[in-house]
Amino acid sequence: MHCKLAKSTLKSNQQIIISGSKSETNRLLLLQALYPNLKIENASNADDTLVMQKALQFVGKVGEINVHHAGTAMRFLTAFFAMHEGLEVILSGSYRMHERPIKILVEALKQLGCNISYLKEEGFPPIKIIGKIPQNNNVLINANVSSQYITALMLVGASLPNGLQISLQGTITSLPYISMSLQILQEIGIQATFQKSTLHIPPTKQLSKNTFVVESDWSSASYFYSFIALSALGTQISLGYFKQNSLQGDAYLAKIYEQFGVQTTFVNNKIIVKKVQNHTIKKIDLNLNNTPDIAQTIIVTCLGLGITCNLTGLHTLIIKETNRLQALKTELQKFNTKVSITNNSIQLLNTVSFTQNAVVIDTYNDHRMAMAFAPLALKQQMVINNASVVTKSYPDFWNDIDTLLVDIE
Repeated sequence: MHCKLAKSTLKSNQQIIISGSKSETNRLLLLQALYPNLKIENASNADDTLVMQKALQFVGKVGEINVHHAGTAMRFLTAFFAMHEGLEVILSGSYRMHERPIKILVEALKQLGCNISYLKEEGFPPIKIIGKIPQNNNVLINANVSSQYITALMLVGASLPNGLQISLQGTITSLPYISMSLQILQEIGIQATFQKSTLHIPPTKQLSKNTFVVESDWSSASYFYSFIALSALGTQISLGYFKQNSLQGDAYLAKIYEQFGVQTTFVNNKIIVKKVQNHTIKKIDLNLNNTPDIAQTIIVTCLGLGITCNLTGLHTLIIKETNRLQALKTELQKFNTKVSITNNSIQLLNTVSFTQNAVVIDTYNDHRMAMAFAPLALKQQMVINNASVVTKSYPDFWNDIDTLLVDIE
């Protein structure tokens, strides 16, 4: 499926309800499997969530689970299945998933006594897991590659006979995602703590809170911030449902987009996102180490506004659904831009004049590539290839965009 976007303008005063956060939901689904009395409200309807739900029904069986492109499912399920005595399972995924490293998590689980082996290339899926209850409760893990490895251990820790102590080595990547996991554990009654570089997850048999309401997804909200930033003064939309004290690190995008003239107002669990002034900046420098998932949105916003930028802290993007830095460079250059990348950064080096000709955007099986480029429909015609990839995190995206855009050509 490809999506043709005519040059458009954005309707004002529209309301969009965004599905629950995939990040929160997938954490809660694993906790629900460990504590069946836990109820989840406003859960995500993303593909990754459906993969998690289906996989968690596998306990008690023998065979193979294919998680396709779902990175959180691969990491979280590795830890979950490794702790189940007598369970035997093969975890596999898409071709790209078999290129995404998992060795740091596997080595950490082996420190606990878990039985995991590689079926093809060492350090990468597919993997074979023979479940057992670990007796050791201390683990040392490298913290500078992916926060998902650490979260996977955090989520299973309280179910272990002696709990779990996780010592983090090196500079911590995507700290807000670890903080999210910690706060979710604490909110449902697991007295987890994080001091200096050590996480302590005590053994917990019963939860003190049995219902958790998932906040809507801030990463998904970022695309609407981009639309508003590229719109006329006074344009606004309402997005639900969001909390001012969000657990999600990507909520910081509200602060970032103030530089683009976008104001955020919280009203009754919704946010009003409004273009209140035209930007005056010509270049921005941002370290997105804590919020790498919104890098694609931000750099496309900069392109649309005629702002050059230098975005750093992006080393995790090269092991995502695609190498997002290389993919961004390739697609941005279709607009006659000059782009420079390293393993940790991307620079947009010049401004561009948009044309009458449609630009065809390839998405590389990456949902965020498709959604990040959509706001440029306010500048020129585009075709988004493999547009259905958005179902990985936001199945209703194109329907919601259709209600917001008015063709002007």
